[in-house]
Amino acid sequence: MADPYQTLGVSRTASEADIKKAYRKLAKELHPDRNKDNPKAAEKFSQVTNAYDLLNDKDKRARFDRGEIDGDGNPTAPFGYGGGAAGGFGGGARPGPGGGGFRQQFDFGGEGADMSDIFEGMFGGAGRGGFSGGFGGFGGGRRGTAPKGNNIAYALKVPFIDAATLSPQRVTLGDGKTIDLKLPAGVETGTQMRLAGKGEPGPGGAGDAIVTIEVSSHPFFTRDGDDVRLDLPLSLTEAVLGGQVKAPTVERPVMLTVPKGTTSGKTLRLKGKGFHKKNGGRGDQLITLVIDIPADDAELQRFATEWKDGRNPRAAMGV
Repeated sequence: MADPYQTLGVSRTASEADIKKAYRKLAKELHPDRNKDNPKAAEKFSQVTNAYDLLNDKDKRARFDRGEIDGDGNPTAPFGYGGGAAGGFGGGARPGPGGGGFRQQFDFGGEGADMSDIFEGMFGGAGRGGFSGGFGGFGGGRRGTAPKGNNIAYALKVPFIDAATLSPQRVTLGDGKTIDLKLPAGVETGTQMRLAGKGEPGPGGAGDAIVTIEVSSHPFFTRDGDDVRLDLPLSLTEAVLGGQVKAPTVERPVMLTVPKGTTSGKTLRLKGKGFHKKNGGRGDQLITLVIDIPADDAELQRFATEWKDGRNPRAAMGV
């Protein structure tokens, strides 16, 4: 069984932020979509996901630090009690529902996303096991509660627009059931969602499904914290004379007022058109205006030849 701290490459005193940062870095490097021809990377992705799942849970992390559970989340107990070997519920990777290997297609809204079947053994609420009393043997010992089924980890790609607007994602789980997944405010690449009881069945109840989100890039929108940035091209006429121009947002196009004599680099702010924040409210959309001049336009070249600008626009730079 692997030490989750070593798997993520962090110290035992690492903060929650350090653990999250290490996980995101490794998950990005080892994501199955980026390593389709490398089964070892997929296996490592499973390991770092399980390690993060344990360390991100304060109770589990404390129990691991005290030696009450191992790196797979199984209770540690003397003489083999409580472990996965004796009961047949050990952790580790196994082929997911439907058979045929490690990865399946995660279907939502017509756009596919890979899901990876990663299994982690869990024993909910088990104690340290062992024995109690004097020389009477093991009769007073407690075996703990029945083990739950294994967790299943999924990787889900979410379109940029859907992440910004929190559009529900229709997904098909490994058991064939379809659900509408509600994205949380502040969702970003690396966000994990736990679906209770959607894992493998077990004597103590079903395990959970752990969904790791990856937000896709967009052709012209970029994310800046909770804000959305956009470079908006303007014609020379629109920049010089100003007026109303249409601009896209993550929800629907809006009309912007461009001031007369606008230069490239001027930024306009649309309040509440960004990503939903964890603590409520929304970020903004920042629109940077960029003047787009056509190449080889004879009329424009003739105008520039006849019109003289006596200013030095680089004077402030000392040149």
